[in-house]
Order: sequence, then structure tokens, then C-alpha cells
Amino acid sequence: MENKKEFYQEFEVFSRRTATAALQHQFSLLAPNEEIALVMAQENFMRREPVADIWVVNRENIRKTGAEERNVLKRLDNKDYRTTKGYGYLKKIWREHEQKMFDEKEIISWGETSK
Repeated sequence: MENKKEFYQEFEVFSRRTATAALQHQFSLLAPNEEIALVMAQENFMRREPVADIWVVNRENIRKTGAEERNVLKRLDNKDYRTTKGYGYLKKIWREHEQKMFDEKEIISWGETSK
């Protein structure tokens, strides 16, 4: 079993539907080398949907952030005012306004002019 782990390498497969589209991760696969990994990716993926480009990357060549480095990704300052989460209540208020039943007094008050 040890020889199998050393023989096969893990590859990540990315593709894009058009030449200008962003790359999307599709799946991982095990293969002995890059050439076989590309052939396997083409056989397993390209017959399912049209693609403009396929990238096969050895997982050893991908670097991810460590636990210490993830702390750097957190926001250092409080800039909640830049996010739009504060406007969520407007949809509810607008819906209530649209569905509001007007009574006779309110409708008559629209035509009144101030004296």
C-alpha cells in the first residue's frame, strides 16, 4: 500500500467554459504523472459539458494559508458602514407600504390643501 501512495500523485482539475470565463475547481484525481492526469481529466470532464480550457495542477504545487496566516485575512478596522447589510429592512418596509390598505379618511386627506 505504501508504494501505491508514492506512485500516485494528487492533482486538482480546473476548467473554464469560455475563454474569458473564470476558472472553476471541478474535482481532484490520482494519477502517476501530469500527462496521465490531463488525459484522465479530459476523459472524465470534457465529454459531460463543453469547455474552453482545462488546467491540471499537482496538489503539491498549491500553497494554502496556515492557521497563523488566516488571522491576517481578518478585517483590521471596523468598516461595517461599507457593507449593505444595513439596508435589508427596506424591502420589508416597502412591501408593508405597498400592501397597506388605505381608509376613506386618508384618501380624502390627499386632496385637501392646507389653509
